[in-house]
Amino acid sequence: MKTPKRKVDLVVISDVHLGTYGCHSKELLQYLKSIKPKKVILNGDIIDIWQFKKRYWPKSHMQVVKHLAGWIANGTKVYYITGNHDEMLRKFVGFKLGSFRIVNKVVLQLRGERAWFFHGDVFDVTMQHSKWLAKLGAVGYDTLIIINRFVNFVSERMGKGRISLSKKVKNGVKSAVKFINDFEQTAADIAIDNGYDYVVCGHIHQPVIRKVSNRSGETLYLNSGDWIENLTALEYHKGQWRIYRYHEDDTLNKDKQIDATPDEVEKNTSELFESLLEEFKLMAP
Repeated sequence: MKTPKRKVDLVVISDVHLGTYGCHSKELLQYLKSIKPKKVILNGDIIDIWQFKKRYWPKSHMQVVKHLAGWIANGTKVYYITGNHDEMLRKFVGFKLGSFRIVNKVVLQLRGERAWFFHGDVFDVTMQHSKWLAKLGAVGYDTLIIINRFVNFVSERMGKGRISLSKKVKNGVKSAVKFINDFEQTAADIAIDNGYDYVVCGHIHQPVIRKVSNRSGETLYLNSGDWIENLTALEYHKGQWRIYRYHEDDTLNKDKQIDATPDEVEKNTSELFESLLEEFKLMAP
């Protein structure tokens, strides 16, 4: 007997990084199949265009794209907000196809309150002035994630819990902690100045919901986290926000993963875009 899909008014997903070794596409697919959202915000870095040159595009990554395409075909409103790793899509901002939109930011009315959604890389000084350094950091981060997966495999076989090497690095570097705090405060300050009740970001892979105030007022700052380390999303339903955490979801049959089929499929950039194009053609009326 199938478990009924959980209804959600709005789901926000960011920093999936499809096309990289660190992406937990299978877990994400399980989550997507478990919900029935009215609206979806894909808040940047869904596809990691920076790293297409690796020729890495597993079947499970395409299955995520197909599932999202299925939502769009069924009329679910999906906003794709561009991020830094999929910045190439900024050339297509304004594109509309049925219920699908490519945008740089979105402002929605949620029960009379205004919510401002954007990825957040606009606040990243490294991105603005030294893109080559940011890309180099992305490669190093991806390598660290691969090492981390091996460490967790051994740790879990030994009966110990999972650990995050990248989180330990971030939490141990004062400049990284300061950057996160400054990022959150800057986003909140701008939201307060513009009268937004909520500001919703991605980019820094730090899932959180917290009130931020300054002399001019307060706002609720939210970040959807990522599907590399945290495996989190934001859900808004019946006027309430919450952070969805895959590792805390006991409703999913996590033992029934889709590992039985070969997943390692390589494509070059043109082949990948042709595959994606075919999926989006299927959505057209």
